[in-house]
Amino acid sequence: MGLIESIGAVILQTAGAVLPVAFFLFAFHALVLGGRIPNLLRKLAGFGFVVAGLGLFLLGLELGLFPLGRLMAEQLTSDTLLPIDPAMARWHDYHWVYAFAFAVAFGATIAEPALLAVAIKANEVSGGAIHVWGLRVAVAIGVAVGVTIGCLRIVTGMPIQWIISAGYVVVVVQTVFAPRLIVPLAYDSGGVSTSTVTVPLIAALGLGLSEAVPGRNPLLDGFGLIAFAVLFPIISVLGYAQLTAIYSARAARSAEKRASTDDASED
Repeated sequence: MGLIESIGAVILQTAGAVLPVAFFLFAFHALVLGGRIPNLLRKLAGFGFVVAGLGLFLLGLELGLFPLGRLMAEQLTSDTLLPIDPAMARWHDYHWVYAFAFAVAFGATIAEPALLAVAIKANEVSGGAIHVWGLRVAVAIGVAVGVTIGCLRIVTGMPIQWIISAGYVVVVVQTVFAPRLIVPLAYDSGGVSTSTVTVPLIAALGLGLSEAVPGRNPLLDGFGLIAFAVLFPIISVLGYAQLTAIYSARAARSAEKRASTDDASED
C-alpha cells in the first residue's frame, strides 16, 4: 500500500506541473488559432501518458537510481577496493572510482535516446557527412572524460570554477579552428548528452561519492558533475571534427599525388 500511495502522490504532483502547460496550449489553440483541435481524445490520452510516465520516472529515481548511486560510491570506497584509511587516501588511490565513472558515463551516453535522435537527424541533414556512430562515440567519450574529471575534483576538492573556465577557454579556441559545419552541433551535443538516462546516474554518483569521501559536503561537492558532462562533449565533438578534417585533407592530398604520378607515368 505504501508504494501505491507513493505512486499516486507523485503522479498528482506531476499532473500539477503538467496541467498548466496543457491548459496554455489548448487555450492558445482555441483563442488564437481557432477551430477544433484535431484528434482531441488522442491528445488528451497522450498528456495522460506523459503525466503517468513522468511520475513513475521520478519515483524510480527516488527509489532506485539515487540509492544505487550512494551504494556504488560506498562500495567503491570500501575496504575491499580502498584498503587504507579514507582520511589518509590520496587522489590516485581512488582509481576504481575513476574507472567506474568513465565506464558508466560512456555507457549511459551511448544509450541516451536524445543523442541518438540528434545523431540520426544530423546524418540526414548533412547527407551522410556526419556519421551516427562517430558522433555518438565522440559525445560519449567527452561525457566520460568530463565525469571522470568531475569525480577527481570531488576527491581532491579542487575549485570547480577554475576547471570549468579553463574548459570553456579550450572550447573558444577550438571553435576558431573547427569546421563551421560542426560548431552548432557540437554546442548542442552537451545538452542532448545530459537527459533522461545520463543525468540521474551522474547526479547519484556525485552525491554518493561526496558522502563517501571524508571532508566533502554533498551540497557543495556533490553537484557539478552535470556541468562537466555538458562541457566536455563540446570539446570532444569539436576535436573529432578537426581530426576528421585533417584526415580528409591528407587523404585528398594523397589522392592528388597518386593522380599526378599516374599522369606522369602515362606520359
